[in-house]
Amino acid sequence: MSGSPHILVIDDQQAIRLMLRNGLTAKGFHVETARSGTEGIETIRREPFDAVLSDIFMPDGDGLDVVRQVRSFDSGIPIILMTAQGSVDLAVRAVSEGATDFIAKPFEVSAVANLIRRCLEAKKEADSASAEEEALAEEFSQSGLVGRSPAMVRVYKLIAYAARTDATVLITGESGTGKEMVARAIHSFSQRSARPFIAVNCAGLTDTLLESELFGHAKGSFTGATSDREGLFEAADGGTILLDELASTSESLQASLLRVLQSGEVRRVGTTQSRQVDVRVIGASNAPLHELAESGRFRGDLFYRLSVLTIELPPLRGRGEDVELLARHFLKQQNGQSATAPYLTVEALSALRNYPFPGNVRELENALTRAAAISAGGVITLDCLPPRIAGYSANPPIDQTPASVLSDRPTMDELQRRYLQLTLAEAGGDFGRAAEVLGLHRRTIQRLVERYGLQPENDPENE
Repeated sequence: MSGSPHILVIDDQQAIRLMLRNGLTAKGFHVETARSGTEGIETIRREPFDAVLSDIFMPDGDGLDVVRQVRSFDSGIPIILMTAQGSVDLAVRAVSEGATDFIAKPFEVSAVANLIRRCLEAKKEADSASAEEEALAEEFSQSGLVGRSPAMVRVYKLIAYAARTDATVLITGESGTGKEMVARAIHSFSQRSARPFIAVNCAGLTDTLLESELFGHAKGSFTGATSDREGLFEAADGGTILLDELASTSESLQASLLRVLQSGEVRRVGTTQSRQVDVRVIGASNAPLHELAESGRFRGDLFYRLSVLTIELPPLRGRGEDVELLARHFLKQQNGQSATAPYLTVEALSALRNYPFPGNVRELENALTRAAAISAGGVITLDCLPPRIAGYSANPPIDQTPASVLSDRPTMDELQRRYLQLTLAEAGGDFGRAAEVLGLHRRTIQRLVERYGLQPENDPENE
């Protein structure tokens, strides 16, 4: 049995159960059977399976009920529905309810075996991709980049690609999305990581000063140039230079930058001698450089030189699932070496999730810095957030006072029920988050909810 896929067959017809058990066993599967949807659900709760085959039409309910109930506590197991009354409408309903696939009776056992193997292989690939994404998110969190949304996973992959090459990179995105952090991550994961990383804000200096900063100058080349001075390109030799706010540069400076990218040489202001440099250039802009290039307001040849690889950072309003991760990351930073970070109430977290954050990640960090500074007792309530954010809470405040749980001296069983109810309320009805807080398995939370007759409003995996 070791290594054989563990399959559960649910069908009210004994002949079907025997045919599938014997046929699939002969093809290398370990098969158990159940005579009804209710028995099948109980069996799945009791032990793990690699896949489920269920008839749709059974006396005690249909296979769609099996799908819905299994999906409430296991979102990943492949579920294949079987029926003699096949139709497009039924297939669409089955898949929309969470079924993995659909097969019509009569069928050959070999066809069922092949379908199971395809579903298991697809799950294996999905699990592998998910594990890779988790690993990427964990790896880049060391660089200060936090998030597991699909948009951020795409960014992580592009960072990994960029780090393996010396190609120029253009990072775009709204202000506050973390363009410099991405540039630093590319540098730190590249072969240049032991050499300097230098970031330059091109909008912060006049043209003359910026040219001198970037390329250096010779003594006497302008008033105040009392000695020779190397520029930032020379200082970054062997490493990486980030040129931020490129849209603000003049056409003459853009021409100088283009010359550096083409020749790998810099010329100090006031000299005719060129110096060879080995610098990886990363550009960044919150303005759409491609549109500026098309309209003639930015050099097209420079734009194409810079955008060999383009990384577009998503705004925070498009990364709703990352807001809580970022919030807890910033609060942990605020807390320094202390073991316990400030706690966000449900309504405060609701406001953060719903607020559009025009200032992106930087605005979230500033809001939480303020909230942590004025919070009391390590709890960040709605009142601690800036009014513009607090107004976005969709959750009414709940009584979170411990005394309210204990005031009538309940039994231990009743106390456990109330504590579970309170934890689920604080977790927004999310069984997974409640399980993490309580240190229990998600299935245990499910069983306790059923035992106590609780009705959480919005567990994401029940939606």
